[in-house]
Amino acid sequence: MQLQRHFESKRLCRLGISGKWLELLKEITPGLTRAAVIRDPAIATGIGQFGAIQSVAPSLGVELSPVNVRDPSEIERGVSAFARSSNGGLIVAASPLAGVHRELIFKLAIQHKLPAVYFARYMAVDGGLISYGPDFVDQYRQAAGYIDRILKGEKPGDLPVQAPSKYQLVINLKTARALGLTVPSTLIARADEVIE
Repeated sequence: MQLQRHFESKRLCRLGISGKWLELLKEITPGLTRAAVIRDPAIATGIGQFGAIQSVAPSLGVELSPVNVRDPSEIERGVSAFARSSNGGLIVAASPLAGVHRELIFKLAIQHKLPAVYFARYMAVDGGLISYGPDFVDQYRQAAGYIDRILKGEKPGDLPVQAPSKYQLVINLKTARALGLTVPSTLIARADEVIE
């Protein structure tokens, strides 16, 4: 398992987390040819994550469509229009608005039978199919270490910037059943958490 996580980490460095979302969506739905990326174009991460997914999409044979997350009616219109064609799935990019509108996104994904990958653990716990993102508890521990160093006299400007080093893959099998999906056993074996 340790060796598998090492190779997973190496592959993540090549793909970036946004590319990894598309790879996971393709793995859970091998016939996938289209993906709607629900993102907030008003923030830099929304634009950057969409661009990163775009760079990986041709190698996986997936066509992308952006869906903006500014308000519920925009999400509903975008996802409903996207769902009119087959072989699709959703990627919910990281943004505060995606978290705010998560219940609507879950409902639309189930209603239109669209598998979806989310950016944070709480999204899969709350009803999303699969999530892959940084382990926030680990990040808080790292932040506590920085606070300790600052309180002991180190200058904040002298401390290195650290990227997340621990990521969590969470799969919600209840949602998979509602979507009529069978999650590959290889994906379940790699999961940090499986919700029955």
